[in-house]
Amino acid sequence: MEALKYLLLPPVINALLILAGLAAGARRLTGGLLIALGLASLLVLATPIASHALRQGLEPAPLPGPASLRGVQAIVILGGGRDYLAPEFGWGDAPSNPTWRRLAYGAHLHRGSGLPILVSGGRVHDEHSAEASLMAAALREVFEVPVRWLEGESRNTAENARFSAAMLADANIERVALISQAWHLPRAIAEFERAGLAVVPAPTEFASAPPPGLHGWIPRAYHLNESTRALHEWLGRGVLWVREALLEHRRGSAGT
Repeated sequence: MEALKYLLLPPVINALLILAGLAAGARRLTGGLLIALGLASLLVLATPIASHALRQGLEPAPLPGPASLRGVQAIVILGGGRDYLAPEFGWGDAPSNPTWRRLAYGAHLHRGSGLPILVSGGRVHDEHSAEASLMAAALREVFEVPVRWLEGESRNTAENARFSAAMLADANIERVALISQAWHLPRAIAEFERAGLAVVPAPTEFASAPPPGLHGWIPRAYHLNESTRALHEWLGRGVLWVREALLEHRRGSAGT
């Protein structure tokens, strides 16, 4: 399943379309169309306008202010990846840039509310340390913010939710503020609610508007990366929708 996911995302899907076109014969209509589709889609997805549109369609509204945290019992910060053998901090690995953004916002909300923090992230590729331990070190040593719970077993968003909910249940916590990138948060909210928690969305890193005029249509590697992340999230939403539909169908079949 993991390999299939990457086959469906840029730039692999674009390369596969081009290779299929070459195999079919570039001079034939089908081959020419596949090559053109592969190249054109790659270039369009690399434009600021396309990446902004794909990300903006995923994003919830920002947290209005401290009053929104009324009734919240804890802050949950999801891991967003790691940088391997990062030398700056002397920890070995270090949180990736998306994770730093989440940690900064979590520290900000903690200082304004005093709410305890749970960090969630495990060892996706059997690393020496869980991502949660890197996040806790960053909050402690860089932001001077304590962490109450470390959930270090999860490898994806669904496991983030399931394992965090079990940990928080032991502390009788039912309502949390959930922090992640704005484009990722809606799917994460669905997983956490499925795990039994009430969620207040706390999104960060919203999509910036594309530059005006021609600059918004100039392809760049950065925007291809942003489009790929957004498509990954749309794909995840599709899988979630199918899973929900199948569960509803099974419930309906069991009730008849």
